[in-house]
Amino acid sequence: MPLVSTGELVSAAAADGRGVAAFNVITLEHAEAIAAGAESAGAPAILQISENAVRFHGGRLSAIAAATAATARTSTARLALHLDHVVSPDLLRAADGEGFSSVMFDASKLSYEKNVEATADAVRWGRERGIWVEAELGRVGGKEGESPLDAHAPGVRTDPAEAAAYVAATGVDALAVAVGSSHAMTERTATLDHPLITRLRTAVPVPLVLHGSSGVPDDEIRAAVAAGMVKINVGTALNTAFTAAVRGYLTANPHTVDPRKYLGPGREAMAGTVEAFLTLMRAAE
Repeated sequence: MPLVSTGELVSAAAADGRGVAAFNVITLEHAEAIAAGAESAGAPAILQISENAVRFHGGRLSAIAAATAATARTSTARLALHLDHVVSPDLLRAADGEGFSSVMFDASKLSYEKNVEATADAVRWGRERGIWVEAELGRVGGKEGESPLDAHAPGVRTDPAEAAAYVAATGVDALAVAVGSSHAMTERTATLDHPLITRLRTAVPVPLVLHGSSGVPDDEIRAAVAAGMVKINVGTALNTAFTAAVRGYLTANPHTVDPRKYLGPGREAMAGTVEAFLTLMRAAE
């Protein structure tokens, strides 16, 4: 099936009052697992490649982007391709022509004024190419290379009035907000600020994005979608499933040297995790 656009999937979900899940791709097995999980769930999904993943592949975007796009195009599920947490302007511009319909431009570490300036430039660039742009306001924290961030610390969460001004000044198509989740959580123990989500939904005229959803329990995700969250980002949960399956296989079969023997169970475990999150999105409608 041809790639669909992220904007199309997110807009449809927002109109229906439901969520759409976006899953991070690191290896080809991740892309295959996301496609398989989406097919099993009978649901659309977004495959996203982060700047950290591109760095893992030697800083070269083309190969992993082409493999991910090809996997999506050969799937029967409705899938979109998104470039996630882009800090480098060079990588932002590399998205054009690689199959990406959307980019998350991350200037959240800059001052508010510098964030607005850089993000507005990214949005203008995206508009000229039909590329949907997501940005972040507040600090979700937990990304590789960052010091630990308390998701409940004062000043970390997104202020609704500032968010409304930020969207008006930048023209972004979607906004990732800090409401109590954190990246790279391996246990699902996060507690979200649902009244804040409701206030942000009222204040902000574009779809809201929840980063760090791997650490958020099912009931919290359901409530977040009901309160106004639309794009639900999942990454670490796939890696947790993959690593546990690979570790289990190699523990039981310590003399195995053929990577297909253990990558297969890892891929299947990720596909099951994808299906579970997509089923949760349906239950949250």
